[in-house]
Amino acid sequence: MIEFRGAGPAEFGERLDTVIDIYAAAMRPPEDQIHGRTTIMRNHGTYPHFQCYFAELRDSAGGAAPKVVGFAYGFRGAPGQWWHDVVYRALDERAGAEAADAWLGHAFELAEVHVHPDFQGKGIGRAMITTLCAGRRERSAVLSTHDQPTAARHLYASMGFTDLLTQFVFPGGFERYAIVGRPLPLP
Repeated sequence: MIEFRGAGPAEFGERLDTVIDIYAAAMRPPEDQIHGRTTIMRNHGTYPHFQCYFAELRDSAGGAAPKVVGFAYGFRGAPGQWWHDVVYRALDERAGAEAADAWLGHAFELAEVHVHPDFQGKGIGRAMITTLCAGRRERSAVLSTHDQPTAARHLYASMGFTDLLTQFVFPGGFERYAIVGRPLPLP
């Protein structure tokens, strides 16, 4: 049975090795990017209104410790945060300051949503996003995802996320991303 359990910044930091293992299994990044990703995730835990949920597989007999099979986290975006500032500027340039402020002026940034490949396709990602966004006071939820027809891209669209930017390349990068958003609350 899968259960979702909230965790604050301290527990998130303590379980960062598990988080990185799931991230690496799900995303298969080059090995040389893992250290940088670990640093970024650790830093995210310090952001305002940080919230994390773990998807845990629990032994129905109750004997074994739960196994983390997925995680999702986010926080309130704010000026001075790298992703927020880069995306805000790009949205301002392409759609105007009013659109940038409407989407990012008081947004919940879904920074990471990952499910171990052995457990994908079972509704865990959708449930984590729904749980993570429940009760948030921000106007919108925003995130970046690879701009190609992936299961994640399909999931976000099915949850009402719309494209804000497409074919977006972050500074220093080469991969193309879609920046997507939807008003909160989720239905």
